[in-house]
Amino acid sequence: MHLRSLRSPARGARPRVLEVESVLVEQYGDLVRLAHLVLPAGLGRHRRVVVAHSLVQRALTGARTVPGTTVPPPRAERPAGVPVEQALLVTVVRGALSYDRGPRRRLIPLLPRLPLVVGLSLFPRSGGADELALAQRLSEVTAAGRAAFLLRVLHSLSDGAVREVLAGAGVSRPDDALHAADGLAETAGPSAAGLLASPEFNACALQASPTDLLRRRRRVRLGLAAAAICAATGVTLAATLAGGPAPSDGTPTSAVRAAYGPADLARTGATVWDNTSRVDFTAWPARGSRVRDDALLGRALAAWLRPARTGIRPALAPGTGAGAPVAAPRLLYAGDVDDTAVVVLYDGERLARYTESGAGPARLSVARVDEADVTTAAAVALTASRGSERYLLAPWVAEAQTRDLLRPDVLARPLRVGGDGVTAPVPAVPAGGGCASRPVLQLRSSERIAEHHAFLLAGLGDLSPVHLTYTPLPGQGNPPRQPREATGSAALLAWAHQACGLTSLRGAGVRAVNAWDFAEQDLPDGGGQAVWTCARADSWRGPGDVTVGLRTSRDGQAEPVRTAGRARSTAACSRFGQHVVAATGWRSPKGNWFVLAAGSRAVTELRVTGDVSGARDGRTLALPAHGRPHVTVRARLATGQDLAGLDQSG
Repeated sequence: MHLRSLRSPARGARPRVLEVESVLVEQYGDLVRLAHLVLPAGLGRHRRVVVAHSLVQRALTGARTVPGTTVPPPRAERPAGVPVEQALLVTVVRGALSYDRGPRRRLIPLLPRLPLVVGLSLFPRSGGADELALAQRLSEVTAAGRAAFLLRVLHSLSDGAVREVLAGAGVSRPDDALHAADGLAETAGPSAAGLLASPEFNACALQASPTDLLRRRRRVRLGLAAAAICAATGVTLAATLAGGPAPSDGTPTSAVRAAYGPADLARTGATVWDNTSRVDFTAWPARGSRVRDDALLGRALAAWLRPARTGIRPALAPGTGAGAPVAAPRLLYAGDVDDTAVVVLYDGERLARYTESGAGPARLSVARVDEADVTTAAAVALTASRGSERYLLAPWVAEAQTRDLLRPDVLARPLRVGGDGVTAPVPAVPAGGGCASRPVLQLRSSERIAEHHAFLLAGLGDLSPVHLTYTPLPGQGNPPRQPREATGSAALLAWAHQACGLTSLRGAGVRAVNAWDFAEQDLPDGGGQAVWTCARADSWRGPGDVTVGLRTSRDGQAEPVRTAGRARSTAACSRFGQHVVAATGWRSPKGNWFVLAAGSRAVTELRVTGDVSGARDGRTLALPAHGRPHVTVRARLATGQDLAGLDQSG
């Protein structure tokens, strides 16, 4: 049967209508999912759901007017020669694409379309970070590109079949849409099909919540007043319309207004964190005394969704995108902290902290936290005032303490934590040049997460404090070591010498810092022993900066290391850059100058040039010098490769 026969008014039209209805009912869920994902995200979650159902339900008549096509059946299990399915696909895609071509103009724009939902907000259940990432990628391509991608993945159509469906839906350049679908398939990966089947994208498995009840009452009152005004000015409006089209009043459409409201916020149950394999921000429950304060939550959402209209300029951490969330974010906290109202939201990749108090204007800080884990998602900074900070701790934190990195031999002190997870004030790392103390959090995970797991976090002015780790010296036979928590005695001693350097990382968007003791060296002139350390600061955006330093056994307990080399945006001192070599000048206790050099475990030979020249087999070198030397160092690895030293100037 050819599709053109669907338009024929000949005898038997009624059975054909019944056939279209039967196929539509059978494929209703798949068609609604297709329409929902092709529709632009700017419509808002509720409106996208209602419009998707409306498009599919109206496809019952639209499919009878689709031009003929030879598109094969969209699913392999369906019998061949059933063009009704393709007619439905064309009709649904054409209707969804029309919403991406600007405002829809109708003669009677206020005429409601079924289904009509009044007093309820409908939206699919929120998924995890993977679903949010896929939603972000879908929103970054054109509607036609989304349609091509979905027809391939969800309906198993070949490229030729996709091209015909798009052409029938009014797409002028189907090949461009297929090209966009290719790029989307590469970024989405092979798991896209499974993710598209999740509740996040199922517009038939919905959650319902009431609309803003206070706003609804205000709208009723305003509607009554507007009706009275319209009745009084009807003659004037009629005259204006008769003289020509009325100018636009600039009122934003619903696509421009807020896409999400407080009722759309995702909320995690209080017991999810110990019943999931994903121990990150998605497992945080909504806490705080104002989690039901829709007015506060609405202002926080507006500040993130429409900062220009609220007059709030978001403070973005380095490498953090400024765009609004593509789906309703997750509520982590809403409450009052030190006379400040605080709301913390999470969209799967970023944290947003909204604060308002009587002391100044409202503020919004946004920072990326993608791929956070049990340690980097263990705390969020809520407020900072008078040299101290309060934190919101993860539900899996069983014990909280504070300690001073500059005093490694002093035991950690207990930190009081409220029932809502908010800590007592914690001294902050000074923003100035002083280095009298370096306070950090020492947290212990619940045994339901990991046994005997304690770790250090340093607050450096970002929303998420920095995770401090330690890699010890190579053992006998030079086996490689892995980073570990910086809570042991050797780790605390190493960090006592590194602590003062943390000030330079304030507000830099740093995720973690690892102190790697990569070499040990006997010093000449009775100088004792030296330990070489590479401190690597990894940012949330990927690149990392390193600083190589030298400390000796004659140094004070917390004396800062001597800087021997620096590098920015490098893989050095990471699992992707496991070899390092550096050199520096050093003055012995007897007043003599030397060139010191050291390399990591795979180094077999060292060579220095400059004010002093020389070479030596092994991983360490010490050569006499006249005055403070300036040298360049290179090393040979066990593999025969040549390794350049880190530049002391950075």
